[in-house]
Amino acid sequence: MPTDRNPCARRIIMFKTILLLALAASTAAESLIHEEALDLEVEVDGHRELFALLPGTSCPTGHKCRTRHHTAGVSPMMSSLRDNLRSPQKESWHALNNELTTTVESNDYCSRRAAMARAAGLAAGLAIATVNAPAYAAEATTVKMGSDDGQLVFAPKDVKICKGDSVTWVINKAGPHNVVFDVDAIPSGVNQEAISMDDVIGDEGDSFTMKFDVAGSYAYYCEPHRSANMNGKLTVA
Repeated sequence: MPTDRNPCARRIIMFKTILLLALAASTAAESLIHEEALDLEVEVDGHRELFALLPGTSCPTGHKCRTRHHTAGVSPMMSSLRDNLRSPQKESWHALNNELTTTVESNDYCSRRAAMARAAGLAAGLAIATVNAPAYAAEATTVKMGSDDGQLVFAPKDVKICKGDSVTWVINKAGPHNVVFDVDAIPSGVNQEAISMDDVIGDEGDSFTMKFDVAGSYAYYCEPHRSANMNGKLTVA
């Protein structure tokens, strides 16, 4: 058992150990009976990727699959990961190790979140190019326009996201509303008009989505209800 008192560090070290043992076991099982299975070919962000189908599963109609020999007693995901780690082009093990190290050592929440997402993708057998795509680890946050009890507020009022994430403002109650950013309270160089709504929306469920790539603090308000102090704050880390 690792002696590091950091619980996150212990979990990652344990994960690495289990992964190595599983890979060693799957390699030792090479002499066992191999079952024929299929890999489904799909396009991911312009790249062709293979996703393992369970042994005995037929290729879906209208799709292309490749034949794969799966070792009996070894999970399809582990077989796929083992094959990826053996590929000199992908260097999956080194990438996975780096992502897990970042997850433990980084003091930045966004860096840890992105590293963990990429590590999970690599462990599932995805290609390095796929998990390194800018949008791969991005997340979406929803802000209600008008509280559930009809108050003229953004809920939540303060939101923190990471660069590359998106925010969707959804009409909830007491519309119409819009989202207008304060030109004097956004990061330098950001186009205030480009990130603000041109008009108001009023029907429940209507929404407005914007992606944010520049770090900093953003203050915004609902123009029709600014006098009622319907303001919000967005922090992009």
